[in-house]
Amino acid sequence: MTTANHNITVIGASKGLGKWIACKLIEDNYNVKITSRDREYGETVAREIGARYEQDNIKAVSDAEIIVFSVPIEHMVNTIKEVAPHAPSGCLLVDICSVKMDVTEALNEYAPSDCEILSCHPMFGPRIPSLEGQVIIITPIENRCDTWYDKVIGYFKDNRTQIVISSPEEHDKTMSVVQGLTHFSYISIASTINKLNISVKKSREFASPVYSLMLDMISRIVSQNPYLYYSIQKSNKMTSLARNTLIEESIKLAEYVDEDDVDSFVDNMTQSAKHLNEFEDALGRSDKAISVLTYEVTYLTKQIGKEVYLKHQYSHNVHRGIVKEVDARHVIIEENNKEVRLNLSNVFILFGKELEKWKKENLKLYSFDVSVLLDNSCDREVLIDLIGKIEEVVSVKLIEEYHGPQIEAGKVSLTFNYTTYNKKDKTIVEKYLRGIGGKIR
Repeated sequence: MTTANHNITVIGASKGLGKWIACKLIEDNYNVKITSRDREYGETVAREIGARYEQDNIKAVSDAEIIVFSVPIEHMVNTIKEVAPHAPSGCLLVDICSVKMDVTEALNEYAPSDCEILSCHPMFGPRIPSLEGQVIIITPIENRCDTWYDKVIGYFKDNRTQIVISSPEEHDKTMSVVQGLTHFSYISIASTINKLNISVKKSREFASPVYSLMLDMISRIVSQNPYLYYSIQKSNKMTSLARNTLIEESIKLAEYVDEDDVDSFVDNMTQSAKHLNEFEDALGRSDKAISVLTYEVTYLTKQIGKEVYLKHQYSHNVHRGIVKEVDARHVIIEENNKEVRLNLSNVFILFGKELEKWKKENLKLYSFDVSVLLDNSCDREVLIDLIGKIEEVVSVKLIEEYHGPQIEAGKVSLTFNYTTYNKKDKTIVEKYLRGIGGKIR
């Protein structure tokens, strides 16, 4: 996939991860066609993202070099059974399903022998900004992906994706814990909190950072599509064993407590810790996660009275203003002479290249000239470099060098042009030049 302009059909790309994949492929200059059960909505999405649209799945793959199956878990096998036999010769068929044994069996059975198959499981959702750092699990079938395999792996490596190679059996067994058990545990905790009628908002006032982090992850799970999470529980046959084992272990631990069997409880917990065997790494990762919860508060508190740029993670609107007040959950900034209260969980602070890019695209540049008298021996290039490093300065250049009768011997008049994003920063360079012994003319 290192050569652009392949024809790629994404089956079921009008929303969710399928839409994200279609957008990513279009961004990478592939010719993308999408399908959807809802014609009107599918055509709207196709226009929005710059794809072609086809209502009929079989027609949609007639000229495809790659077919990506991105349909709900419960429809995946039947969709493969319907479409795969019509794949053009030499075509690559890919699914992005979260279960593999039944799906890879269907691909292997229904894809023509002169086509190739490669089953993938992206371990992320459609909210991510890029593939960089994300995990992709690949479950190749022997002798079914000789031509395309290296191209696909190269594409993921070019995007700095973490690749995990697995068999379908190993994948489903592991995912019964990574997804099935984890989701079931979180959904069970949410259900328990609801049953106990505990105010989540009030509980956060009592919360340790660990509880807050756990509650955020639980809320992230239960706020999403419940039908998807039911499908994950139902479709992976190995998840039933994980769920039942969790229930049995929970009952056993509860009995230890109820029966005052401290030794058995301690032994169980000790043995579990030995099996996990990652104490130091787990502490390091969790400490980082916890520090993120308080980072914005710490940083913004230090910025009170200063200008900041805060981007809303859902609307993507950028708020530019002076920090007035900060607490554990909110920041108040003065924006356009009005106080704006923002929820810290919904914004992130713009820094570095991202901030500079936003400024260039959205803010007006103000241009100023300043003339300064300095020793003729001064290094012009060093001066330009130092002025350019002033935080408020966007660009700077030397536009005039003057040695006239008004200039005393050994001196030179240098005129610099510089730009800023704020009109009030007009004197920022003058102040710096005076600080190094220059005389403003």
